Amino acid sequence: RIQNDPNLNVCPDYTSEDFVNTRAQLINENTTEEQVVQLLKNIWTANNRADKRLWQQQVNDDNEEQTHRNRLEEEEEERLNQERAKEEEDARKEERKKNKHKYTPIQNGSRIPDDPAITPCSYVLRKLDKGEYVELWYFTNDGLDEAVIKKTVDDDAMILSTLADGSTAWVSSASTRSARSVINDENLPFEEFCQACPRFLTALEEADWPRDRIRMMALFWRNLQVHRYRSLRDPIAQKTLLVYQSEQRRRWHVVAKSAAGPYDLSEVNEKVLEDTRAKVYWEERLKRDNARDYKVSINVRQSISSLLI
Repeated sequence: RIQNDPNLNVCPDYTSEDFVNTRAQLINENTTEEQVVQLLKNIWTANNRADKRLWQQQVNDDNEEQTHRNRLEEEEEERLNQERAKEEEDARKEERKKNKHKYTPIQNGSRIPDDPAITPCSYVLRKLDKGEYVELWYFTNDGLDEAVIKKTVDDDAMILSTLADGSTAWVSSASTRSARSVINDENLPFEEFCQACPRFLTALEEADWPRDRIRMMALFWRNLQVHRYRSLRDPIAQKTLLVYQSEQRRRWHVVAKSAAGPYDLSEVNEKVLEDTRAKVYWEERLKRDNARDYKVSINVRQSISSLLI
């Protein structure tokens, strides 16, 4: 590799005393001293020209290598910038997904509504976002009132909770519920069942459930509310509708997550409904029989006690 630019080199003075021995070795009967000096100059010039060509090639190669290196550095910087931009965009999307209500645009011409919005507790909203089963009680007046009371507790606050296997763990308050206050669907008064359904449908829309599922749920509840059992004097009839609703909706959520996939829940299966009515009848009868037997046993004990006194 050439270390110095040969364009800056100057031809030596071959007539000087420094080159006396060199000239002497080349002078002969056919070559004068002047011819030797010129020969030395010609040799130096030829070598210098060759060095200049090599130097220029070296400069060109260095420039090309530097250009390539600069291009690689620019490409790497661009890749890193794109990667950072993607990470930032993914973080923004995740933030919007986790806190979607924070980024909901304000509607033009909107104002404070005359009727308050339906705001169930965070536990319910998270379950609906995941498409999971939620009890209708949360959308009754009592359920919504409790949600208002519990909004004073931070959803991200950690509380000690007992898990299904009996162990304890710290979980966010929004992921838990108070099972003592929740009423299962089958035990709701029929009036509260009818009250909760339209509110539930509104919550499904806000949770971005597919339109076909929302329509299916609406038809499912409507068909139960207009079923002939609704108008029968037999108290078992309305109870049957509530039990059917609870059981079938729970089963639908289980099957929806299986390989079989979800089915249409909207049409009432009369055979299943009749089977449900028979089950409800025998359960109610068993309760009455147990209550009667308990009352009889109390009376017998009281009678025995009075005889022994």
